[in-house]
Amino acid sequence: MRPTDLLFGPDALGVARDRRSVVVRWLGTAGFAIEHDGHVLLVDPYLTRAPLARCALGALAPDLALLRREVPRADAIVVGHTHFDHVLDVPALARQTGAPVFGSRSLVALGRVAGLPEGQLHLVEPGALAVERAVGPFLLRFFAGAHAPLLLGRVPFPGDIADCSDVPTRSWQYRCGAVLRVEVEVAGQRIAHLGSAELVDGAAPARRDADLLLLCVAGWTTSERLPERVLRAISPAAILLCHWDDFFRPLELPARALPAMRLPALVERLDRASRAPRIGTLGLHGEVWL
Repeated sequence: MRPTDLLFGPDALGVARDRRSVVVRWLGTAGFAIEHDGHVLLVDPYLTRAPLARCALGALAPDLALLRREVPRADAIVVGHTHFDHVLDVPALARQTGAPVFGSRSLVALGRVAGLPEGQLHLVEPGALAVERAVGPFLLRFFAGAHAPLLLGRVPFPGDIADCSDVPTRSWQYRCGAVLRVEVEVAGQRIAHLGSAELVDGAAPARRDADLLLLCVAGWTTSERLPERVLRAISPAAILLCHWDDFFRPLELPARALPAMRLPALVERLDRASRAPRIGTLGLHGEVWL
């Protein structure tokens, strides 16, 4: 099974597009733009997609021209954790759009060293209770999350981005930080974002219904019984798989799956564990309407 065998069409989940629609657009990796009535929420937006050699050996920097072209506006930015493939572009996007940024202490530290105003930086590390914030038409809920142990049974680059004197430039300097599971309510739709293939059991008080689950694929085989545990925690009407793509390829090229994603096995497990939600993928820049 290839990712293209799972593709959603734009109206596969709902109605024809108008101002009442909620539009979910895939930015690549775990990144999405959620749009409604002229408002835009960015979740884990990483568009620069630096090549592998630079990520391994060189200095990283956002592609400012690409960001200006691809993201003309945003009303808020949400970050689930602070690995480079989730957060590298966030300070530049926040500066470009003026959008408030929501995330962990690690994210706040990164924003400060990047020179963002304190008023743009919002700490939302949940404990036993979820944290709620409202921005425009979006109600945001943050639950405690976890990262898949995908590097020889360990979380890559653990710890926080902290006590920086300059913006990190190496991939390993983008420490994971606290991991957040994010839920977005807008226009009567509930969208859950799981930006790493792991979760904290019992982080929410009860099973959460969702119209759409944005489910990270990378590392799912290293998290014990992930499909079954996810569907015990979240009851989605549809599942959109993400973070299966080779994010070292430029944004203008078609998405290609990274090795060892094992999409057929994941889809089969999700099918068995669920009440038969629709499961699919998008191409880069692809969108679905709710």
